[in-house]
Amino acid sequence: MINQTFDIQVEGSLPETQLITYIQDYYKEISIDRRPLVLICPGGAYAYTSPREGEAFAMQFLAMGCHAAVLKYSCAPAEFPTSLTELAAAMALIRRNAEKWHVDPDKILVLGCSAGGHLAASLAEFWDEEFLGHALGLKDSERCLLRPDGLILCYPVITSGEFAHRGSFENLLGDREKELGDRLSLEKHVNEKMPPVFLWHTYTDGSVPVENSLLLVCALRKAGISVEFHMYPCGGHGLGLANRLTRSADGGAVQEECTSWIPLVRTWIESRFIEDGK
Repeated sequence: MINQTFDIQVEGSLPETQLITYIQDYYKEISIDRRPLVLICPGGAYAYTSPREGEAFAMQFLAMGCHAAVLKYSCAPAEFPTSLTELAAAMALIRRNAEKWHVDPDKILVLGCSAGGHLAASLAEFWDEEFLGHALGLKDSERCLLRPDGLILCYPVITSGEFAHRGSFENLLGDREKELGDRLSLEKHVNEKMPPVFLWHTYTDGSVPVENSLLLVCALRKAGISVEFHMYPCGGHGLGLANRLTRSADGGAVQEECTSWIPLVRTWIESRFIEDGK
């Protein structure tokens, strides 16, 4: 396995920003030549990146036959667009190493939890915009390096409106919330360049209301973007895998019925990104 840590530094980055790769070894004796990769953005209200939504997630996707990577992006006091630019830089790094790492460059998915879901969905909406390419020194023809091929969202922060998780937007935008809040209310900016989406949330999420996901699903439907959405009747926020592997230090974040999201996303990945078992 290529288990490496890469420093990701753009304008405004904090020193600890890193991309950690979990790249499965290639063997001539195994018929699999290239694999999809899932790039994981943990949650944490843009205040920190939760370790509960990092390596444990990567292990799940390795078991599904994918490569994985975890981005520990800059949070407060770093503000927009720092973390988004870091995610874009991580995407470019992965695509540039796709041949070396036996990654299928057309099957790179981004996963985000909570505020990490806002970050992942932001890249899916804004990857082709000039400000990102300019920040990374890309030519217009190179912006495709930043394009996600699929999007996996777990109880994501989406809206800055009535159902907003205010803390996430305060950490992301600081005193620019009035100026940029509407711009980063992602249900308002869904477009035809977005990839297919897998999304889950709980009805009883008391931190990031399920309306965040419902608003996004409606916008995706209107734009004709394929979306698979699962709303579970019970469960708090930040469930992670929803089992003992990501149980919180206080014994919470376990919700047995929500663990089905793992086999469900596996089926979604296999049906869209793994052809004939390859």
